[in-house]
Amino acid sequence: MKITRRTTALTALGLAVMMLAGCASASADQNGADLAEVRVGYFANVTHAPALVGISEGLLQDALGDVELKAEVLGAGPAAIEALSAGAIDAAYIGPNPAINTFIQSGGQSVNIIAGATSGGAALVVDDEITGIDDLRGSTIATPQLGNTQDVALRSWLTDEGLATSVSGGGDVNITPTENALTFTLLQDGGVDGAWLPEPWVSRLVVEAGATVLVDERDLWDDGAFPTTVLLVRADFARQHPDAVDDLLAGHIASVQWLADNAGQAPAVINSALEEATGKGLSDEVLTRALQNVTFTVDPHAETFERLVQNGLTAGTQKDGSIDGLFDLRALNAQLTDGGQEAVSAAGLGAD
Repeated sequence: MKITRRTTALTALGLAVMMLAGCASASADQNGADLAEVRVGYFANVTHAPALVGISEGLLQDALGDVELKAEVLGAGPAAIEALSAGAIDAAYIGPNPAINTFIQSGGQSVNIIAGATSGGAALVVDDEITGIDDLRGSTIATPQLGNTQDVALRSWLTDEGLATSVSGGGDVNITPTENALTFTLLQDGGVDGAWLPEPWVSRLVVEAGATVLVDERDLWDDGAFPTTVLLVRADFARQHPDAVDDLLAGHIASVQWLADNAGQAPAVINSALEEATGKGLSDEVLTRALQNVTFTVDPHAETFERLVQNGLTAGTQKDGSIDGLFDLRALNAQLTDGGQEAVSAAGLGAD
């Protein structure tokens, strides 16, 4: 299994897959050609722990058998979508709003969500001079990338609170898309007044930079459940390699189950994976706090996606369009029911 570290948008690598010389593969496309590898993108965040664990514990590779897992560390959702669109990766752990964007822009042809991964673990953190909504007027707030899930959440929430923003900058609150590590430094130095981020960056800013949580995104959703990370595949890859998708799902389900069954071991495994991906791990205090704010689940919470579409429209970061067909949960539910678990719902937005 190969891990490649990439924090910017990937260039097109082409759609052709090189064959493994002299080695039979466990999966073949519809024309009978062997599949050499599955390329999966993910982020070095606690909200992507199913990917981190699946890679580091070998669960994804074990499920794929002779097909090689190639893992790509990406920076944010829009960069992952560029990689998927270019055919540079086949699947990605990603936030819901970039998934929605590419599905709408392609007329429903580009991708499908095949499983959930993580719920919760995002918040607006601010410096100690901001104590309420009124103090945000005239402030500068960072997000990971324009149009990513946290960026959309911030923009739509500010609009609901009567504060104007613009995708080109300015407004009542100036939103500046910024790489997460730089946001950490800027908040410490006074370059930004706050940030809407995923874990572990929320906890890092609270524990290490003295920030406070102004909005926990869980408080904005019924029962505190909202998708932070889902598992997405290119639609053409899924059509050509359904067996590989089934195997990838099996590894993903095993990874989520591993997190549920190994709560004591999970922090050390996650931290080791983060260190391998980024060169630096987290303090025990930060990691403990971050893990308290997330739930790992294969349920993508499809029932929230119509509202997520409206949030993107409110934020001005996506086009209007239908998300009917975004979900294909048939393979996931077949494996769940075979394992004696409850099936999850596509909420009328695809097959389940």
